[in-house]
Amino acid sequence: MNAINSQLITTAQHTLEKKLSLPLELKSALPVSPIVSLQIRQHRQTIQDILAGHDPRLLVITGPCSIHDPKATLEYAQKLKQLQEQVKDQIFIVMRTYIEKPRTTVGWKGFLYDPDLNGSADMQKGLEQSRSLFIQIAEMGLPLATEILSPMATGYFDDLISWGAIGARTSESQIHREISSHMPYSIGFKNGTDGSIQIALDAIQSASQPHQFLGLSQDGGPSILSSKGNPHAHLILRGSNQGTNYQFAEIKKIQENNNHVLPALIIDCSHGNSAKNPLNQPAVLKQIVNERPQTQVRGVMLESFLVDGNQKISDHMTYGQSVTDGCLGWLNTEQLILDVAQQLS
Repeated sequence: MNAINSQLITTAQHTLEKKLSLPLELKSALPVSPIVSLQIRQHRQTIQDILAGHDPRLLVITGPCSIHDPKATLEYAQKLKQLQEQVKDQIFIVMRTYIEKPRTTVGWKGFLYDPDLNGSADMQKGLEQSRSLFIQIAEMGLPLATEILSPMATGYFDDLISWGAIGARTSESQIHREISSHMPYSIGFKNGTDGSIQIALDAIQSASQPHQFLGLSQDGGPSILSSKGNPHAHLILRGSNQGTNYQFAEIKKIQENNNHVLPALIIDCSHGNSAKNPLNQPAVLKQIVNERPQTQVRGVMLESFLVDGNQKISDHMTYGQSVTDGCLGWLNTEQLILDVAQQLS
């Protein structure tokens, strides 16, 4: 019994060994300027207007599957900003800045958790570098998008994000529905990996309502958080393990199964809708745009980086290529968005 108790105590001490900066401390060390804060509020409003149908432009959420290299990410952001200027009358671009990666079993969990990509799990460095990177991208004038995975991480970045997503594996989670009801930006819920739409519709209904739930305050203390509900929760169709759901026929079927009423709709051109082949994304997006007058799709998501495809983490990695899901390279991305803007005009 003593040996067992000793082992348990050692394990507990090991897991509680490292402390992180509080959200308030990190925000104080890496503040957002008043000009950028105003810009972020304007970006959030623009996204809300697009989702509500008040702004006819297509919302395009594009960027790496997950960030792993700040230098390559900033280069991508600079290119994206220049492209936004060319298509601003037809398209509103939001950059994917995903720093958390949900894993089916195990693997690299994202830049926030392991910024050195070597298993050292220097989360303090991940928090600092992630926030610094977000600020630099926001200062370029680009809106930021991210996926909410750990609710505890939201307090470090909630002043910088303009759009958020809840993934297929977490749309059914009560905790994620509660934290979504508390966030100051629009949040999309993805259908389940098995194709279930009801999971996402239930999540949208839950997130739109007020909640009282256990959380952390900005000074790191356990608190009861009271949310007002998120009126801008919406649906993301991402396909499934069985096939696609981006086509007009599939959307019409979903509408019929839900009394012809659906929340604002965004379609993810990757994952199940691309059969996990990033080079299929252009064909998916072009069909979505062709059918948009019938579907009223408000936005799309692309996985895109500087170089086509993906790679494993190693000592000799290709600059600008994803280390998680495969992405569409920049040249293909740029041409696709220019083509879509021409199509929309």
